[in-house]
Amino acid sequence: MGSWIIIGIIVLVALYLTLAYNSLVRMRNSVQNAWRQIDVQLRRRHDLIPNLVDSVKGYMQFERNTLTQVIEARNRAVDAPTQEVRLQAENQLTAGLGRLFALMENYPQLKADENVLQLQEQLTTTENQIAFARQAYNDAVLELNNRIETFPANIVANQFGFHPADYFQAPVEEQIVPKVDLSLGTPRAS
Repeated sequence: MGSWIIIGIIVLVALYLTLAYNSLVRMRNSVQNAWRQIDVQLRRRHDLIPNLVDSVKGYMQFERNTLTQVIEARNRAVDAPTQEVRLQAENQLTAGLGRLFALMENYPQLKADENVLQLQEQLTTTENQIAFARQAYNDAVLELNNRIETFPANIVANQFGFHPADYFQAPVEEQIVPKVDLSLGTPRAS
């Protein structure tokens, strides 16, 4: 009778280890897949940027520095050797695109150029898809990290070399809350 209990415990432990390990593998694969979805959108953005810069540079003669910064940031993102370096470069690229779009508002002829408008719309759509992909990635990271850090799955995770994944964080520029002044001017003395 005692040997059946021991065999039962061994089977339950083996079953738990198998389920925990497989669950961790699925979660790790979900994180990797979510990163690949971000990667697809980032590559699309990288492909659109040179076309946009080429389309606007004729109009924006005095903004060469901004255009150069955007292209350089794009190239750093494309050539980044690690995910961490790439994330930093992508954040710089996002900030540069924001400056470029803000500057484009100063050029009425750009607003009328159909090619520029189409490229800008494609980039805006891509930026939205990147935002959704980042959210899905961070959700997958949260699920994996929770599993890795909670007992008893953390024992399996440590034994088989599972490590927490890093979140995709917004660039500092996007974390700053804009100040809104709703005053209508200086109050008048009565």
